[in-house]
Amino acid sequence: MLRIQNLVKRYGHGEPVLRGLDLDVPGESVVSIIGASGAGKSTLLRCINRLVEPTEGSIELNGLELTHLKREELRKARRRIGMIFQGFNLVDRLTVMENVQCGRLGYIPYWRAALRKYPAEDIERAYHLMERVGIAHYANKRADALSGGERQRVGVVRALMQQPEILLADEPTASLDPVSSRQIMELLQKLSQELSLPVLINIHNVAEAREYTQRIVGMRFGKLIFDGKPADLDQAAMDAVYSGTAGDDRQQADVESRQAVTS
Repeated sequence: MLRIQNLVKRYGHGEPVLRGLDLDVPGESVVSIIGASGAGKSTLLRCINRLVEPTEGSIELNGLELTHLKREELRKARRRIGMIFQGFNLVDRLTVMENVQCGRLGYIPYWRAALRKYPAEDIERAYHLMERVGIAHYANKRADALSGGERQRVGVVRALMQQPEILLADEPTASLDPVSSRQIMELLQKLSQELSLPVLINIHNVAEAREYTQRIVGMRFGKLIFDGKPADLDQAAMDAVYSGTAGDDRQQADVESRQAVTS
């Protein structure tokens, strides 16, 4: 269970990006976060794993309060939180196996990673997971030789190698073609069920949120203004989430996606 209470994030003396946000994410659930650019979706995910420091509030993962952890305690806590990035965040010159093993860096001594001397059980687990997502045959291939969808599958396996208690996915399909996008969303949905793993996804594609997640959270100006099942996301809720924001290319894409879904 992830429990967030009264979360506030402010940069300097400006207006807060997150404004007293409350959110619970139970186990074995796939929850999507929608909203126009600037709503605070990515900031929320980065506060959870402390890539961004919260200004106020509480973030608790299975009984562990995350917001006040320092150094070694924080490093250990981050092992419990898998992160999947829009830009993949792979090391291009390394092989798929080497990138996947980066998910174990919080568990093994530095010298093992530097010398590529990974424990046998970690290699066995990596092959099992790569087989599960369909990339085992790429184990010795460099990451920069893969397609976008294949690279994102490497990112998924790397996160699972941490044996996380929750998966955070920050726009995991934004850089992918439509077919690869659907494949990645379906994969996250199935992995959540198979591993009893909660998944929290920041996503711009409302159609994919409707199809592949059990619950949709809508954000606007740093606040949650919708929280319900996909079937409950009607036109009024969509208007509340997306109206009244300054337009740019990404926001226009949000509006077009919304219109495509509701037309």
